[in-house]
Amino acid sequence: MEFTTQHLIALLPLLVTCATIVVVMLAIAWKRHHSWTFGLSVIGLNLALLSIIPALKVAPLEVTPLMMIDNFGAYYMALVLAGTLACVTLIHAYLGGESGKGYPGNREEMYLLILLSAAGGLVLVTAQHLAGLFIGLELLSVPVYGLVAYAFFNKRSLEAGIKYMVLSAAGSAFLLFGMALLYADAGSLSFSQLAAAGTSSAISQLGIGMMLIGLAFKLSLVPFHLWTPDVYEGAPAPVAAFLATASKVAVFAVLLRLYQLSPATAGGWLNDLLTVIAIASILFGNLLALVQNNIKRLLGYSSIAHFGYLLVALIASKGLAVEAIGVYLATYVLTSLGAFGVVTLMSTPYSGRDCDALYEYRGLFWRRPYLTAVLTVMMLSLAGIPLTAGFIGKFFVIAAGVESGLWWLLGAMVLGSAIGVFYYLRVMVTLFLVEPNLRRHDADLHWAQRAGGIMLLFVALLAFFLGVYPQPLLDLVQHSGLVALAN
Repeated sequence: MEFTTQHLIALLPLLVTCATIVVVMLAIAWKRHHSWTFGLSVIGLNLALLSIIPALKVAPLEVTPLMMIDNFGAYYMALVLAGTLACVTLIHAYLGGESGKGYPGNREEMYLLILLSAAGGLVLVTAQHLAGLFIGLELLSVPVYGLVAYAFFNKRSLEAGIKYMVLSAAGSAFLLFGMALLYADAGSLSFSQLAAAGTSSAISQLGIGMMLIGLAFKLSLVPFHLWTPDVYEGAPAPVAAFLATASKVAVFAVLLRLYQLSPATAGGWLNDLLTVIAIASILFGNLLALVQNNIKRLLGYSSIAHFGYLLVALIASKGLAVEAIGVYLATYVLTSLGAFGVVTLMSTPYSGRDCDALYEYRGLFWRRPYLTAVLTVMMLSLAGIPLTAGFIGKFFVIAAGVESGLWWLLGAMVLGSAIGVFYYLRVMVTLFLVEPNLRRHDADLHWAQRAGGIMLLFVALLAFFLGVYPQPLLDLVQHSGLVALAN
């Protein structure tokens, strides 16, 4: 296949991200400077986001058999890059802002690792071949081992890094075995040719089942979620934000593309397996979140439940379903970034741990009212309360479920959402309580005047705006050609 200028333009987002990685690496080697490294990372990610526009003009275009740059890929690339950009801004605030003082170790490599992981996410969302999927997934996952264990002075962080590595390795093992079985049956690794010759073949069904288990590990779906809350608790707050948003969006996007394009996913028992996983994720995720007194663990269990909701639309897989997933993921990313952003601004890493115990947020309203307002909007959005972005996402997923008549799943979703409202309200009530003689733990007094604070206020306003007027997001999802995949 001849490589033309059009292929180069189509690959621009990935090329710009990789160029940013090289520039940041050279800058660190030349001179360590926290603000310079942050500035270069932000500029590179913004340029990568902008380069999606020229890439869209040449889409859809197959760049080697491994990658397809189309409107679907462009939408999820934008989501991954925007999520990474927000997390980089939070990292800057977490590591000590402009001065960079207070963090006991090297700060700059954290930006390098998150950029490498973002590049893996871009490969993943454009993959249309099992080799592309595996390369993207490993490039996404391996830097995260270092990111999770980055707070080396905190034993929980080191433990979380090891646990995440074991979970990831287990997921990759299932994934590779499934790919081997699919290749043995189909003789091809391309999504669209998997089991095209014999859809009902037992080997292909087993292969796709094992692949789904591998991806379920990466998405922390029940029963493959075992150490996920520990990883969230131990990871530095901005890394937990990245894990919950950009990382999971990339994996879910490739699962959606595989599910829509591959004839091997047409088996009835696979839908039954996904239905069981979805119901278990929704109910266990929400019930276990009820008993948490740590806000990062609570958000970890909440994320398990949210991806259970997303499976409802994946199982529906026709009509509104693909569009519903696009809307839900955008609103979920926005809301999770806001919630983890508040935890980040409250945390000072040199104290040995993040500010994640629920009691530390008691009476925050009386000390930091605007920060409390941001967290309140995020909790309402995660609960799916009207006038927030989360409500729009949940509404679309329920509409997709109704359209396909998935009544058991919808019952589980309604029950899970009702349980969810309780523990989200519990966090909100805590913010307004007053308790005398409590050890105070506050965000910096001028948090809203710094990059992390400005980004957080923007996220909160956007979550409210999309809840009141969701049309721009709906237009974006429709024009991104997400619906075309289903046809």
